[in-house]
Amino acid sequence: MLIVVQNLPLVFDRRVRMECQALVEAGHHVSVICPRAEGEPAQFELDGVHVYTYEPPPSTSGVLSYVLEFAYCWLRTSRLSLTVRRREGFGVLQACNPPDTYWLLALLWRARNVRFVYDQHDLCPEVYRARFGRRGVLHKALLLLEQASYRVADQVISTNESYREIATRRGHRRPEQSTVVMSAPDPTVMRPGDPDPSLRNCRRYLCTYVGIMGPQDGVDRLLHAIDAYVHVLGRDDCHFALLGFGDCLPELKELAAELDIEPWVTFTGRVGQEEIGRWLSSSDLGVTPDPKCEFNDRSSMNKTLEYMAHGLPQVAFDLTETRRSAGMSAVYVEEDEDKAFAVAIADLLDDPVRRRIMGRAGRQRIESTLSWQRQSPAYVSIFDRLLGRAPRTVDLRAVSANEPHIVDLRNTIVVPAQRIPSLRLGAEVGEDA
Repeated sequence: MLIVVQNLPLVFDRRVRMECQALVEAGHHVSVICPRAEGEPAQFELDGVHVYTYEPPPSTSGVLSYVLEFAYCWLRTSRLSLTVRRREGFGVLQACNPPDTYWLLALLWRARNVRFVYDQHDLCPEVYRARFGRRGVLHKALLLLEQASYRVADQVISTNESYREIATRRGHRRPEQSTVVMSAPDPTVMRPGDPDPSLRNCRRYLCTYVGIMGPQDGVDRLLHAIDAYVHVLGRDDCHFALLGFGDCLPELKELAAELDIEPWVTFTGRVGQEEIGRWLSSSDLGVTPDPKCEFNDRSSMNKTLEYMAHGLPQVAFDLTETRRSAGMSAVYVEEDEDKAFAVAIADLLDDPVRRRIMGRAGRQRIESTLSWQRQSPAYVSIFDRLLGRAPRTVDLRAVSANEPHIVDLRNTIVVPAQRIPSLRLGAEVGEDA
Protein backbone atom coordinates (compact mmCIF):
# COMPACT_ATOMS: atom_id res chain seq x y z
CA MET A 1 0.00 0.00 0.00
CA LEU A 2 0.99 3.61 -0.49
CA ILE A 3 0.85 6.36 2.14
CA VAL A 4 1.07 10.00 1.04
CA VAL A 5 2.24 12.72 3.44
CA GLN A 6 2.80 16.37 2.53
CA ASN A 7 3.27 18.45 5.67
CA LEU A 8 6.27 16.56 7.14
CA PRO A 9 9.08 14.23 6.08
CA LEU A 10 8.39 10.72 7.34
CA VAL A 11 11.33 10.81 9.75
CA PHE A 12 9.64 13.63 11.71
CA ASP A 13 6.04 12.33 11.56
CA ARG A 14 5.58 10.15 14.63
CA ARG A 15 1.99 9.15 13.82
CA VAL A 16 2.68 8.04 10.26
CA ARG A 17 5.83 6.18 11.28
CA MET A 18 3.85 4.20 13.86
CA GLU A 19 1.15 3.50 11.27
CA CYS A 20 3.79 2.20 8.86
CA GLN A 21 5.39 0.01 11.50
CA ALA A 22 2.00 -1.48 12.45
CA LEU A 23 1.29 -2.35 8.82
CA VAL A 24 4.75 -3.84 8.26
CA GLU A 25 4.43 -5.96 11.40
CA ALA A 26 1.06 -7.17 10.11
CA GLY A 27 2.69 -8.36 6.90
CA HIS A 28 1.74 -5.51 4.57
CA HIS A 29 4.12 -4.03 2.00
CA VAL A 30 4.29 -0.27 2.62
CA SER A 31 5.61 2.62 0.54
CA VAL A 32 5.54 6.31 1.51
CA ILE A 33 5.75 9.48 -0.58
CA CYS A 34 6.71 12.61 1.37
CA PRO A 35 8.86 15.77 1.25
CA ARG A 36 12.60 15.22 1.63
CA ALA A 37 14.30 16.11 4.91
CA GLU A 38 17.67 17.81 4.75
CA GLY A 39 20.40 15.32 3.88
CA GLU A 40 18.02 12.52 2.86
CA PRO A 41 18.36 10.67 -0.46
CA ALA A 42 15.58 10.61 -3.02
CA GLN A 43 14.76 6.99 -2.12
CA PHE A 44 15.63 4.94 0.94
CA GLU A 45 14.26 2.34 3.35
CA LEU A 46 13.18 3.19 6.92
CA ASP A 47 11.85 0.61 9.37
CA GLY A 48 11.02 -1.75 6.51
CA VAL A 49 9.18 0.98 4.58
CA HIS A 50 10.15 2.08 1.07
CA VAL A 51 10.33 5.88 1.17
CA TYR A 52 10.16 8.05 -1.96
CA THR A 53 10.89 11.74 -1.42
CA TYR A 54 10.76 14.97 -3.40
CA GLU A 55 12.44 18.33 -2.89
CA PRO A 56 10.16 20.36 -0.60
CA PRO A 57 8.70 23.64 -1.88
CA PRO A 58 9.92 27.02 -0.55
CA SER A 59 8.46 28.26 2.74
CA THR A 60 4.97 29.72 2.41
CA SER A 61 3.94 33.16 3.64
CA GLY A 62 0.52 33.88 2.14
CA VAL A 63 -2.61 32.37 0.66
CA LEU A 64 -1.30 32.32 -2.93
CA SER A 65 1.93 30.64 -1.86
CA TYR A 66 -0.08 27.90 -0.14
CA VAL A 67 -1.99 27.26 -3.37
CA LEU A 68 1.28 27.02 -5.30
CA GLU A 69 2.71 24.70 -2.65
CA PHE A 70 -0.30 22.38 -2.84
CA ALA A 71 -0.10 22.24 -6.64
CA TYR A 72 3.65 21.58 -6.62
CA CYS A 73 3.42 18.80 -4.03
CA TRP A 74 0.42 17.23 -5.77
CA LEU A 75 2.26 17.02 -9.08
CA ARG A 76 5.45 15.61 -7.51
CA THR A 77 3.44 13.08 -5.52
CA SER A 78 1.42 12.02 -8.57
CA ARG A 79 4.56 11.42 -10.58
CA LEU A 80 6.17 9.40 -7.78
CA SER A 81 2.99 7.33 -7.38
CA LEU A 82 3.55 6.03 -10.92
CA THR A 83 7.06 4.99 -9.90
CA VAL A 84 5.80 3.24 -6.77
CA ARG A 85 3.08 1.44 -8.73
CA ARG A 86 5.63 0.20 -11.28
CA ARG A 87 8.23 -0.91 -8.72
CA GLU A 88 6.28 -1.93 -5.64
CA GLY A 89 2.61 -1.98 -6.55
CA PHE A 90 -0.19 -0.94 -4.17
CA GLY A 91 -3.87 -1.73 -3.69
CA VAL A 92 -4.68 0.98 -1.13
CA LEU A 93 -3.76 4.66 -1.14
CA GLN A 94 -3.79 6.45 2.23
CA ALA A 95 -3.60 10.25 2.13
CA CYS A 96 -2.72 12.09 5.34
CA ASN A 97 -4.05 15.64 5.38
CA PRO A 98 -3.37 18.57 5.31
CA PRO A 99 -4.03 19.40 2.55
CA ASP A 100 -7.29 17.85 1.33
CA THR A 101 -6.18 17.58 -2.30
CA TYR A 102 -5.25 13.93 -2.77
CA TRP A 103 -8.81 12.73 -3.33
CA LEU A 104 -8.25 13.55 -7.00
CA LEU A 105 -5.17 11.30 -7.12
CA ALA A 106 -7.23 8.58 -5.44
CA LEU A 107 -9.99 9.07 -8.00
CA LEU A 108 -7.48 8.62 -10.83
CA TRP A 109 -6.10 5.44 -9.28
CA ARG A 110 -9.59 4.05 -8.66
CA ALA A 111 -9.66 3.01 -12.33
CA ARG A 112 -6.88 0.56 -11.35
CA ASN A 113 -8.95 -0.81 -8.43
CA VAL A 114 -6.99 1.11 -5.79
CA ARG A 115 -8.97 1.82 -2.62
CA PHE A 116 -8.70 5.15 -0.78
CA VAL A 117 -8.22 5.79 2.96
CA TYR A 118 -8.51 9.40 4.14
CA ASP A 119 -6.43 9.88 7.31
CA GLN A 120 -7.76 13.21 8.59
CA HIS A 121 -5.09 14.71 10.84
CA ASP A 122 -6.55 18.25 10.77
CA LEU A 123 -9.85 20.01 10.09
CA CYS A 124 -8.59 22.28 7.30
CA PRO A 125 -11.59 24.67 7.22
CA GLU A 126 -11.27 25.21 10.98
CA VAL A 127 -7.50 25.66 10.64
CA TYR A 128 -8.11 28.41 8.06
CA ARG A 129 -10.52 30.22 10.37
CA ALA A 130 -8.10 29.90 13.30
CA ARG A 131 -5.17 31.24 11.24
CA PHE A 132 -6.89 34.03 9.32
CA GLY A 133 -9.95 34.80 11.47
CA ARG A 134 -12.45 34.77 8.62
CA ARG A 135 -14.51 32.56 6.33
CA GLY A 136 -14.96 33.81 2.75
CA VAL A 137 -14.29 32.13 -0.59
CA LEU A 138 -11.19 30.20 0.49
CA HIS A 139 -12.99 28.79 3.51
CA LYS A 140 -15.75 27.53 1.21
CA ALA A 141 -13.14 26.05 -1.11
CA LEU A 142 -11.58 24.15 1.81
CA LEU A 143 -15.01 22.80 2.78
CA LEU A 144 -15.51 21.58 -0.79
CA LEU A 145 -12.09 19.88 -0.83
CA GLU A 146 -12.88 18.21 2.49
CA GLN A 147 -16.27 17.07 1.15
CA ALA A 148 -14.57 15.58 -1.91
CA SER A 149 -12.10 13.71 0.32
CA TYR A 150 -14.97 12.26 2.36
CA ARG A 151 -16.94 11.21 -0.71
CA VAL A 152 -14.07 9.52 -2.51
CA ALA A 153 -12.79 7.73 0.62
CA ASP A 154 -13.59 4.08 1.18
CA GLN A 155 -12.69 4.63 4.83
CA VAL A 156 -12.02 7.71 6.98
CA ILE A 157 -9.55 7.65 9.87
CA SER A 158 -10.39 10.19 12.59
CA THR A 159 -7.93 11.16 15.31
CA ASN A 160 -10.62 11.49 18.00
CA GLU A 161 -14.36 11.37 18.61
CA SER A 162 -14.82 15.04 17.68
CA TYR A 163 -13.29 14.45 14.25
CA ARG A 164 -15.40 11.33 13.82
CA GLU A 165 -18.49 13.39 14.57
CA ILE A 166 -17.46 15.82 11.81
CA ALA A 167 -16.99 12.90 9.40
CA THR A 168 -20.50 11.60 10.08
CA ARG A 169 -22.29 14.96 10.30
CA ARG A 170 -20.49 17.19 7.79
CA GLY A 171 -18.97 14.42 5.66
CA HIS A 172 -22.13 12.26 5.62
CA ARG A 173 -20.09 9.15 6.37
CA ARG A 174 -21.82 6.25 8.09
CA PRO A 175 -20.41 5.43 11.54
CA GLU A 176 -18.82 2.23 10.24
CA GLN A 177 -17.00 4.24 7.54
CA SER A 178 -15.05 6.25 10.11
CA THR A 179 -12.57 4.72 12.54
CA VAL A 180 -10.95 6.53 15.47
CA VAL A 181 -7.18 6.02 15.63
CA MET A 182 -5.58 8.42 18.07
CA SER A 183 -2.01 9.68 17.65
CA ALA A 184 -1.08 7.89 20.84
CA PRO A 185 2.56 7.28 21.81
CA ASP A 186 4.21 3.93 22.28
CA PRO A 187 4.96 3.88 26.04
CA THR A 188 7.75 1.33 25.56
CA VAL A 189 9.59 3.88 23.39
CA MET A 190 8.37 7.24 24.71
CA ARG A 191 9.12 7.16 28.40
CA PRO A 192 11.05 9.19 31.01
CA GLY A 193 14.81 8.95 30.68
CA ASP A 194 17.79 10.34 32.55
CA PRO A 195 17.46 14.10 33.14
CA ASP A 196 20.05 16.54 31.86
CA PRO A 197 20.44 19.29 34.52
CA SER A 198 22.31 21.54 32.09
CA LEU A 199 19.05 22.15 30.17
CA ARG A 200 17.70 24.12 33.13
CA ASN A 201 20.13 26.94 32.34
CA CYS A 202 21.10 27.22 36.04
CA ARG A 203 17.48 27.70 37.14
CA ARG A 204 15.48 25.60 39.58
CA TYR A 205 12.69 24.56 37.18
CA LEU A 206 12.31 23.71 33.51
CA CYS A 207 9.03 24.13 31.65
CA THR A 208 8.73 22.78 28.09
CA TYR A 209 6.53 23.34 25.03
CA VAL A 210 6.64 20.82 22.16
CA GLY A 211 4.89 21.40 18.85
CA ILE A 212 4.18 23.44 15.77
CA MET A 213 4.41 27.23 16.00
CA GLY A 214 1.62 28.63 13.85
CA PRO A 215 -0.91 31.41 14.49
CA GLN A 216 -3.42 29.02 16.08
CA ASP A 217 -0.96 27.25 18.40
CA GLY A 218 -0.82 29.89 21.13
CA VAL A 219 2.96 30.12 21.47
CA ASP A 220 2.61 33.91 21.49
CA ARG A 221 0.21 33.49 24.40
CA LEU A 222 2.84 31.39 26.16
CA LEU A 223 5.46 34.11 25.69
CA HIS A 224 3.11 36.67 27.23
CA ALA A 225 2.51 34.23 30.10
CA ILE A 226 6.29 33.95 30.57
CA ASP A 227 6.44 37.74 30.59
CA ALA A 228 3.85 37.77 33.39
CA TYR A 229 5.70 35.00 35.25
CA VAL A 230 8.99 36.94 35.18
CA HIS A 231 8.02 40.61 35.21
CA VAL A 232 4.67 40.58 37.03
CA LEU A 233 5.01 37.68 39.45
CA GLY A 234 8.67 38.60 39.87
CA ARG A 235 9.95 35.02 39.52
CA ASP A 236 13.40 34.15 38.24
CA ASP A 237 13.36 30.41 38.99
CA CYS A 238 12.18 28.75 35.76
CA HIS A 239 13.63 28.29 32.29
CA PHE A 240 11.23 27.77 29.38
CA ALA A 241 12.16 25.56 26.42
CA LEU A 242 10.15 25.90 23.19
CA LEU A 243 10.75 22.90 20.95
CA GLY A 244 9.46 23.04 17.38
CA PHE A 245 9.12 25.09 14.25
CA GLY A 246 6.48 26.80 12.13
CA ASP A 247 5.46 29.90 10.23
CA CYS A 248 5.57 32.08 13.32
CA LEU A 249 8.98 31.09 14.70
CA PRO A 250 10.84 34.24 13.50
CA GLU A 251 8.07 36.49 14.84
CA LEU A 252 8.06 34.63 18.16
CA LYS A 253 11.79 35.18 18.60
CA GLU A 254 11.25 38.90 17.96
CA LEU A 255 8.39 38.93 20.48
CA ALA A 256 10.60 37.31 23.12
CA ALA A 257 13.14 40.08 22.59
CA GLU A 258 10.46 42.80 22.79
CA LEU A 259 9.14 41.33 26.06
CA ASP A 260 12.70 41.15 27.46
CA ILE A 261 12.37 37.45 28.34
CA GLU A 262 15.17 36.05 26.17
CA PRO A 263 17.31 34.97 29.18
CA TRP A 264 14.45 32.71 30.29
CA VAL A 265 13.59 31.20 26.89
CA THR A 266 15.30 28.72 24.56
CA PHE A 267 14.02 28.15 21.02
CA THR A 268 15.42 24.84 19.75
CA GLY A 269 13.85 24.81 16.28
CA ARG A 270 12.92 21.48 14.73
CA VAL A 271 14.28 18.54 16.73
CA GLY A 272 13.96 14.77 16.48
CA GLN A 273 12.26 12.43 18.90
CA GLU A 274 15.45 11.63 20.79
CA GLU A 275 16.08 15.30 21.53
CA ILE A 276 12.43 15.80 22.51
CA GLY A 277 12.79 12.94 24.96
CA ARG A 278 15.90 14.52 26.49
CA TRP A 279 14.09 17.82 27.14
CA LEU A 280 10.90 16.23 28.46
CA SER A 281 12.84 13.87 30.72
CA SER A 282 14.54 16.92 32.24
CA SER A 283 11.40 19.05 32.66
CA ASP A 284 9.15 19.73 35.63
CA LEU A 285 6.02 20.36 33.57
CA GLY A 286 4.70 20.77 30.04
CA VAL A 287 2.46 23.49 28.65
CA THR A 288 -0.39 23.39 26.14
CA PRO A 289 -1.11 27.08 25.44
CA ASP A 290 -3.43 26.53 22.45
CA PRO A 291 -6.23 29.10 22.92
CA LYS A 292 -9.88 28.14 22.75
CA CYS A 293 -11.28 28.15 19.22
CA GLU A 294 -13.33 25.67 17.23
CA PHE A 295 -10.29 23.94 15.73
CA ASN A 296 -8.31 23.66 18.97
CA ASP A 297 -11.36 22.59 20.97
CA ARG A 298 -11.97 19.64 18.63
CA SER A 299 -8.32 18.59 18.22
CA SER A 300 -6.22 16.19 20.26
CA MET A 301 -2.77 17.69 20.78
CA ASN A 302 0.21 15.38 20.26
CA LYS A 303 2.16 17.32 22.87
CA THR A 304 -0.50 16.56 25.48
CA LEU A 305 0.04 12.81 25.06
CA GLU A 306 3.83 13.19 24.85
CA TYR A 307 3.91 15.04 28.18
CA MET A 308 1.81 12.27 29.71
CA ALA A 309 4.08 9.55 28.31
CA HIS A 310 7.06 11.24 29.99
CA GLY A 311 5.23 11.49 33.31
CA LEU A 312 4.91 15.27 33.15
CA PRO A 313 2.02 17.26 34.61
CA GLN A 314 0.85 20.07 32.36
CA VAL A 315 -0.92 23.40 32.29
CA ALA A 316 -3.45 23.91 29.47
CA PHE A 317 -6.25 26.18 28.43
CA ASP A 318 -9.60 24.46 28.94
CA LEU A 319 -10.27 22.56 25.68
CA THR A 320 -12.69 19.65 25.20
CA GLU A 321 -10.33 17.14 23.61
CA THR A 322 -7.42 18.15 25.87
CA ARG A 323 -9.61 17.25 28.87
CA ARG A 324 -10.58 13.96 27.28
CA SER A 325 -6.94 13.06 26.71
CA ALA A 326 -5.18 14.44 29.79
CA GLY A 327 -7.79 13.80 32.47
CA MET A 328 -6.24 14.36 35.90
CA SER A 329 -2.74 15.00 34.57
CA ALA A 330 -3.43 18.65 33.68
CA VAL A 331 -4.39 21.93 35.30
CA TYR A 332 -7.03 23.60 33.12
CA VAL A 333 -7.08 27.39 32.94
CA GLU A 334 -10.68 28.46 32.39
CA GLU A 335 -10.01 32.16 31.94
CA ASP A 336 -8.75 33.17 28.49
CA GLU A 337 -5.97 35.22 30.05
CA ASP A 338 -2.19 34.89 29.70
CA LYS A 339 -1.58 36.07 33.27
CA ALA A 340 -3.90 33.36 34.55
CA PHE A 341 -1.79 30.84 32.64
CA ALA A 342 1.33 32.19 34.38
CA VAL A 343 -0.31 31.85 37.80
CA ALA A 344 -1.26 28.24 37.05
CA ILE A 345 2.36 27.47 36.09
CA ALA A 346 3.66 29.09 39.27
CA ASP A 347 1.15 27.30 41.50
CA LEU A 348 2.00 23.92 40.02
CA LEU A 349 5.75 24.44 40.24
CA ASP A 350 5.34 25.33 43.93
CA ASP A 351 3.54 22.04 44.64
CA PRO A 352 5.93 19.11 43.98
CA VAL A 353 3.59 16.54 45.53
CA ARG A 354 0.74 17.48 43.20
CA ARG A 355 3.15 17.42 40.25
CA ARG A 356 4.21 13.88 41.08
CA ILE A 357 0.61 12.68 41.46
CA MET A 358 -0.45 14.29 38.18
CA GLY A 359 2.60 12.99 36.32
CA ARG A 360 1.99 9.44 37.48
CA ALA A 361 -1.70 9.69 36.56
CA GLY A 362 -0.78 10.78 33.05
CA ARG A 363 1.78 8.04 32.55
CA GLN A 364 -0.63 5.42 33.87
CA ARG A 365 -3.33 6.66 31.52
CA ILE A 366 -0.98 6.27 28.55
CA GLU A 367 -0.02 2.75 29.60
CA SER A 368 -3.56 1.57 30.36
CA THR A 369 -5.77 3.36 27.83
CA LEU A 370 -4.12 5.70 25.33
CA SER A 371 -1.08 3.75 24.11
CA TRP A 372 -0.45 3.10 20.43
CA GLN A 373 -0.75 -0.61 21.18
CA ARG A 374 -4.45 0.04 21.92
CA GLN A 375 -4.93 2.00 18.68
CA SER A 376 -3.02 -0.05 16.10
CA PRO A 377 -5.38 -3.10 15.89
CA ALA A 378 -8.23 -0.89 14.67
CA TYR A 379 -5.88 0.81 12.21
CA VAL A 380 -4.53 -2.42 10.72
CA SER A 381 -8.03 -3.92 10.49
CA ILE A 382 -9.02 -1.18 8.01
CA PHE A 383 -6.46 -2.38 5.47
CA ASP A 384 -7.10 -6.06 6.14
CA ARG A 385 -10.76 -5.45 5.36
CA LEU A 386 -10.14 -3.37 2.22
CA LEU A 387 -7.68 -5.95 0.88
CA GLY A 388 -9.93 -8.90 1.70
CA ARG A 389 -7.71 -10.40 4.37
CA ALA A 390 -9.13 -12.57 7.12
CA PRO A 391 -9.78 -10.74 10.43
CA ARG A 392 -6.91 -10.99 12.87
CA THR A 393 -7.12 -12.37 16.36
CA VAL A 394 -6.85 -9.44 18.77
CA ASP A 395 -6.26 -9.61 22.52
CA LEU A 396 -9.73 -8.93 23.93
CA ARG A 397 -8.17 -7.22 26.93
CA ALA A 398 -7.07 -4.39 24.65
CA VAL A 399 -9.26 -1.33 24.52
CA SER A 400 -10.74 -0.70 21.09
CA ALA A 401 -9.64 2.54 19.46
CA ASN A 402 -13.29 3.15 18.58
CA GLU A 403 -14.51 2.77 22.14
CA PRO A 404 -15.15 6.23 23.63
CA HIS A 405 -12.68 7.06 26.39
CA ILE A 406 -14.69 8.19 29.38
CA VAL A 407 -12.98 10.71 31.63
CA ASP A 408 -14.33 11.55 35.07
CA LEU A 409 -14.15 15.34 34.82
CA ARG A 410 -15.09 15.70 38.48
CA ASN A 411 -11.53 14.80 39.43
CA THR A 412 -9.72 17.14 37.05
CA ILE A 413 -7.88 20.16 38.37
CA VAL A 414 -9.25 23.49 37.18
CA VAL A 415 -8.17 27.07 37.77
CA PRO A 416 -11.44 29.03 38.02
CA ALA A 417 -11.31 32.66 36.96
CA GLN A 418 -12.61 33.90 40.29
CA ARG A 419 -9.75 32.23 42.18
CA ILE A 420 -6.94 33.87 40.20
CA PRO A 421 -5.25 36.52 42.33
CA SER A 422 -4.57 40.05 41.21
CA LEU A 423 -1.19 40.10 39.52
CA ARG A 424 0.62 43.04 41.03
CA LEU A 425 4.30 43.69 40.62
CA GLY A 426 6.14 41.70 43.24
CA ALA A 427 3.03 39.80 44.38
CA GLU A 428 3.68 36.48 46.00
CA VAL A 429 2.45 33.42 44.17
CA GLY A 430 -0.89 32.36 45.63
CA GLU A 431 -1.41 35.66 47.43
CA ASP A 432 -5.09 36.63 47.71
CA ALA A 433 -6.28 39.69 45.84
